[in-house]
Amino acid sequence: MKKIEQIKGNLIVSCQALPEEPLHSSFIMGRMALAAFQGGAQGIRANSVEDILEIRKNVDLPIIGIIKKVYDNSSVYITPTIEEVKELVEKAQPDIVALDATCRIRPDGKTIDTLYLEIRKLYPEQLLMADCSTIEEMLHADALGFDYIGTTLVGYTKESEGDHIEENDFQTIQEALSQISHPIIAEGNIDTPEKVRRVLELGCHSVVVGSIITRPQIITKRFVDAIKK
Repeated sequence: MKKIEQIKGNLIVSCQALPEEPLHSSFIMGRMALAAFQGGAQGIRANSVEDILEIRKNVDLPIIGIIKKVYDNSSVYITPTIEEVKELVEKAQPDIVALDATCRIRPDGKTIDTLYLEIRKLYPEQLLMADCSTIEEMLHADALGFDYIGTTLVGYTKESEGDHIEENDFQTIQEALSQISHPIIAEGNIDTPEKVRRVLELGCHSVVVGSIITRPQIITKRFVDAIKK
C-alpha cells in the first residue's frame, strides 16, 4: 500500500506554530508530530521546509506541506506563489502540497488557474491539495484537477465571511460531496471528536485537526473563556 493511502478515513494533525507563537520551533514541531503519531494520527500537515524536514526525523507519516508567507499586496498566504511551491517540492518533498485555491488574486498577479497549470508542467507527479473557502471554489478546483479538495478556508475569506463549516450538519461539505469527484479533506474548525467522526461518516476522505490539538494557548483560552461566561 502506498503511504499516502493511509490517510483515508483517518486523522491528519496540523503541527504548526508561527513565529509569534510560543511553540515556534522546528524541533518542537517534530516532537509534536511524534506525539500526534503516538496518539494515532495517520498524517501530518506542516508549514515550512524546516519543520517538514524535522518532522520526518520523528515520524514516517504522509505529510501535507505548505509555506505560509505574507505579501503586502495580497491576502493569499498559504503557498501563494510558484516560488513557495518550488521550495517545498525541491527541498522538502512533501507527499501533498497544499495551496490557497480561492478566487483571490495572488501576490504575483496570477489566478489559481494559471498557478495550477504552472505547477503541473513543472511537477506533473506532485499531489496537490486545494485549500478552498466556498463551494464554488471547491467545484472549480475539482474541475482543474486538484488531487484533494480541502475546506480549509471556509469562514476565513471575504467570500465566506460568516460561514461556519458545521452549519446545518456540515451543509457545505455535503454539497461538495454530492458534486465533486476528487477526495475531500475536511479542515477548518473541526475542533471536537464528534465533528471529526461526523465528517468522515458523511464521506470525507480524511480530516485535518490543528489548533485544538497543537496550540496550547488556544486550548487554554477556551477553558478561560468558559469560566468568564
